[in-house]
Amino acid sequence: MARRKQSVTIKHVAADAGVSMQTVSRVINKEPNVRRKMIERVQQSIDKLGYVPSIAAQRLAGTRSYLILALNDRERTIEGWRAREGSDWVDQMLLGGMLTCAQHGYRLIVELIDTHSDHIERELLAAIAALQPDGVILTPPHSENPAIVGVLVAHGISFARIGSLRAGPGFALTLDDERAARLATEHLIELGHRRIGFIAGPPGYEVSGWRVAGWRAAMEANGLATDGLLAAGDFTYASGKAAAVQLLDGAQAPTAIVASNDQMALAALEAGRGRGLAVPRDLSLISFDDTPIVRFTHPPLTAVVQRIAEVTSRAVELIIADRTGKDLSTEPVVVPAELIIRGSTAAPA
Repeated sequence: MARRKQSVTIKHVAADAGVSMQTVSRVINKEPNVRRKMIERVQQSIDKLGYVPSIAAQRLAGTRSYLILALNDRERTIEGWRAREGSDWVDQMLLGGMLTCAQHGYRLIVELIDTHSDHIERELLAAIAALQPDGVILTPPHSENPAIVGVLVAHGISFARIGSLRAGPGFALTLDDERAARLATEHLIELGHRRIGFIAGPPGYEVSGWRVAGWRAAMEANGLATDGLLAAGDFTYASGKAAAVQLLDGAQAPTAIVASNDQMALAALEAGRGRGLAVPRDLSLISFDDTPIVRFTHPPLTAVVQRIAEVTSRAVELIIADRTGKDLSTEPVVVPAELIIRGSTAAPA
């Protein structure tokens, strides 16, 4: 009778490969200084027997937990789930993080934390005590929270800060926000637009300021005024609607609008149509994020694509490499954004 996969242990792998259990353990844990031929030999036995490493066993065998903890914004994530609007950020973060963790024998666990809570340190300490993670991924707005960073530094936990350029502990990674906003604005300028409005995200997210800076830089480089063309939102549909109304009802109504996320862009589309404006004939629109919904609107929205899965994957790689003692650069990692042009942008009428 064939051996059931769950009964296969490291002893079976070692016997099949003709090596010690210590060697098998070193291969499984991807430790340095293991000869290529030995890695291939052990891996062949693992594949042949269907061996699946046990995280519990790995934790008992050494000082690593093989868990990486990702902290995401509790309020905004739950709000999106309850509204059934989906959360492509979380989906893409899981895609990049989970796949890369699996390649290295790790697991990714997501914890929702309120960065503005008075009890944030207590919440984080409880999560650390329960999981003992090898590393932590901070996503906006947690990436610059001094209380969170302080706890991680005090406990000697390797961590990555997505959406951060500030000098300091941890690995800083960005999604190219300032350049992305500049690309979007320059595209509209090349089409002939001169009054380009911008709907910003909430100030608690550092990326919001970077996107505004990119828009301003492109406008100023082309000698275009920005007065009366900036409106504040908070990433929700309602705030995007109010911001778009403010811009479109202003003394110098824009012929194009860049919105800092898809929900606000969809709201701007509705606000424009409510005023009898056709998109893109009377109003061009560009969004950030490129979640699936913007591809199925009429017209499909031109959008900035930020590679969330890729930046999360890179964060995982840096944390794991740091745990193995590799000498790593402290320079911020920039994952380039791109602009996908669709039917919502055209030359002004």
